Amino acid sequence: MKFDKKQLLLYAVTERSCLRGISLEEAVEQAILGGVTCVQLREKNISQDELIGKAKKLLVICHKHGVPLIINDDYEAALKSGADGVHVGIEDAPVKEIRRIAGESFIIGATAKTVEQAKLAEASGADYLGVGAVFPSPTKTNAIRITPQQLSEICGSVALPAVAIGGITAENVHEIKGCGHSGIAVVSAIFGAEDVKAAAQKLCTAAEETI
Repeated sequence: MKFDKKQLLLYAVTERSCLRGISLEEAVEQAILGGVTCVQLREKNISQDELIGKAKKLLVICHKHGVPLIINDDYEAALKSGADGVHVGIEDAPVKEIRRIAGESFIIGATAKTVEQAKLAEASGADYLGVGAVFPSPTKTNAIRITPQQLSEICGSVALPAVAIGGITAENVHEIKGCGHSGIAVVSAIFGAEDVKAAAQKLCTAAEETI
């Protein structure tokens, strides 16, 4: 799937432990129906074979709605499952190496917490940045915080589109309005909601008002 920065508007990162009595597949579909423009499958404690199996199930749902599926960390699982791309952190496989192996059509997102990391990701061939945590994150309690000013500096330092992540809700997202990001990445505010579709709709509206 060809990458377009518009796909970053409302970027949903999965977290099964947040779900309230529905399957991950159902939650992802409800999120997309609510306005989610990109889905990242994040699973930290399962085997690669299990990850590939889950990815294949979600891929059917995502592609039915024209939404890309990104896999967290494991580019090999992403390639084996047919997913559209991978998102890697600072300590994961280098973007340059993934690009060499996966080719130009494979979407690569890279975490950047500093201007230097953003510039390296751009030079290495990343398609977009994930920048945060912009607020205290309930899913990553040890995440390094990024101020709105730092978010602006990082977004302004490169030509790559960026998605802000970390503790974002429909209520606080206005605090990062105009920082230069192309969208917001959300975990618990979508997948921990009683009504996933309604939560996504509210966040989609908030994202459109603040980018």
